[in-house]
Amino acid sequence: MDPRAGTHAQPEDLIDVDAVVGAYYDLAPDVDDPAQKVVFGTSGHRGSSLDHAFNEPHIIATTAAIVEYRRSQGTDGPLFIGRDTHALSLPAWQTALEVLAAAGVQTYVDARDSYTPTPAVSHAILLHNEATTSQGVRTSGPGLADGIVVTPSHNPPRDGGFKYNPPHGGPAGSEATSWIADRANEILRSGVGQVRRVPLEQALAADTTLRHDYLAAYVDDLATVVDLDRVREAGVSIGADPLGGAAVEYWGAIGERYGLDLTVVNPQVDPRWAFMTLDWDAKIRMDCSSPYAMASLVETMKGDAPYDIATGNDADADRHGIVTPDAGLMNPNHFLAVAIDYLYGGGRPEWRMDAAIGKTLVSSALIDRVAASHGRRLEEVPVGFKWFVPGLLDGSVGFGGEESAGASLLRRAGGVWTTDKDGIVLALLASEILAATGSSPSEHHARLVERHGQSWYARVDAPATLEEKATLSRLSPDQVTASTLAGESIHEKLTTAPGNGAAIGGLKVTTPNAWFAARPSGTENVYKIYAESFVSEEHLGEVQEAARALVSDALA
Repeated sequence: MDPRAGTHAQPEDLIDVDAVVGAYYDLAPDVDDPAQKVVFGTSGHRGSSLDHAFNEPHIIATTAAIVEYRRSQGTDGPLFIGRDTHALSLPAWQTALEVLAAAGVQTYVDARDSYTPTPAVSHAILLHNEATTSQGVRTSGPGLADGIVVTPSHNPPRDGGFKYNPPHGGPAGSEATSWIADRANEILRSGVGQVRRVPLEQALAADTTLRHDYLAAYVDDLATVVDLDRVREAGVSIGADPLGGAAVEYWGAIGERYGLDLTVVNPQVDPRWAFMTLDWDAKIRMDCSSPYAMASLVETMKGDAPYDIATGNDADADRHGIVTPDAGLMNPNHFLAVAIDYLYGGGRPEWRMDAAIGKTLVSSALIDRVAASHGRRLEEVPVGFKWFVPGLLDGSVGFGGEESAGASLLRRAGGVWTTDKDGIVLALLASEILAATGSSPSEHHARLVERHGQSWYARVDAPATLEEKATLSRLSPDQVTASTLAGESIHEKLTTAPGNGAAIGGLKVTTPNAWFAARPSGTENVYKIYAESFVSEEHLGEVQEAARALVSDALA
């Protein structure tokens, strides 16, 4: 923990925007350096232009690869493209449009020439693909749309990001991302000069470049997923902090459209994010689940709080942070459990009775206990929101959430809303819960603790070599020889997810009152240990130490 965590950024913490953008155009990657190749993680390709990891050649090659991929899949409808407020997002958006226009891809850009949250792109894709059939949303066949979002999410201001959403509207699966990354790197190696482009002015004026009002389409449809009439009638006062991200104009429009008592706490957009407080490591990071990044909003809600509910979003608005006067910033796991308890406890009577609850296997086991209390099936999947896409599409999963404050849910009538994370809707759901029940989400969490027990949850990182990371990702349960963990008998040793049988890329071990999961980082030479105890904070420490020892033995 850096001693400056939670304090306001100083001039020396800020990026030189001109240098970052200049490096995008001036620097080129070394394709023999793995750190400078196109690499798609769970949320697309990310990197900094200053590190030769997010430069114009990367975007030319990746966009060209996406053009080839969508053609190979028979996706011949329009492509919806959006961008967030990072300094590198506009240059990358422009480069992509130049390639898309030259390739003759019908592309929908924002009608306001402004920022577009990730959920608004997912929403646009699904609405288009639903309109092509009377049988619900299609994910294959002619005329289908897909999308690109230019965003590194909550990453620091120096970074850029580029992610692809296929016709199902959610994050692309590994089969697609591997194909796109491999092809992009082939193009980088052979030279991006072979890729056809047109000048930006010509691309913007092309017959294939169309305008879509992402904001109006998304905002006008919100009442189908959240009961905003109830929020307005209850007079819930909302303070919404976009954290300088793509939701900045959306929050004002939501308040006006639905007559809500809603204040945009901070309407500033600054690619340096000079107004932010520093995260745990003294970096500027728009992580709305971090008490350090959210310190200003948390401080605002202390004492005589000006709002009943305050919320934050990351730069592309696919994550949510919930702040209440009585508890401050809620732990993401706590709010997920509260949301699930409300939705499945009568908040959504029109959902299918067999609609499951989706969680990633590193999310709190409190969710398991809440699911059991409502007699609902729990679908536990590996890390990555892509695993929730099929269930959200067909309504067999009503809610899917990640421990990192990303989630989405079905429309109130049970149809698909978005298949990517929606931080705006989750933030509004917090106000619906207060309006419908008279209690804040944090008060609801306190009641869940009374019924199901208090838990202590944390994630820590441990050093690992590339070889150890590879070994960890291939572990089998038989390699774990221990029979106990922190004084309790081991119930399960998992290397595949219970919900869908997919490999988790690591290991999860459970006992009656605790669990841990270890998985390698995709970007650093560490492995992550997630752990939870329903015994005590001291017991959580024992679980973490035992987890390190157990993983070390398995890697030996």
